[in-house]
Amino acid sequence: MRNFFNELIEYNRYCNQKVAEVLINNEAKLTVKTKSLFSHLISAHQIWNARILANQKPFEVWQTHLVVDYQLIDQNNFENSLSILSTFDLDQVINYKTSSGIQFQNSVRDVLFHIINHSTYHRAQIATEFKDTDIAPVNTDWITYKR
Repeated sequence: MRNFFNELIEYNRYCNQKVAEVLINNEAKLTVKTKSLFSHLISAHQIWNARILANQKPFEVWQTHLVVDYQLIDQNNFENSLSILSTFDLDQVINYKTSSGIQFQNSVRDVLFHIINHSTYHRAQIATEFKDTDIAPVNTDWITYKR
């Protein structure tokens, strides 16, 4: 299971870096929505890592980042997720509060899977935004990555 999560985390980084590269190279064409979606994607990843690690001041959920910083933030998220994977038991339950202050508990495994799933969801939204602004969408399909 740990090896599979390692693969998923690497896949997520690969896709985010590819999308960020297109965003950086097409900054003049980007809509506010596109920037907001990618900023949210990397902010949420950082927030979930921080909930597990409990050693970072997390970003705001919808905090806007500079396009030029996307790849570095994503790389830091990747490194923190790998650290989590190597040091935490996947079945360990963490307690956290949502941005609304509501208390929840989830396993590290569920949180890591949520990070991957959440990122995939927002990359799909960004692909739609790309089509609407004449930017070629990035193929981020898992099977294409595995080829």
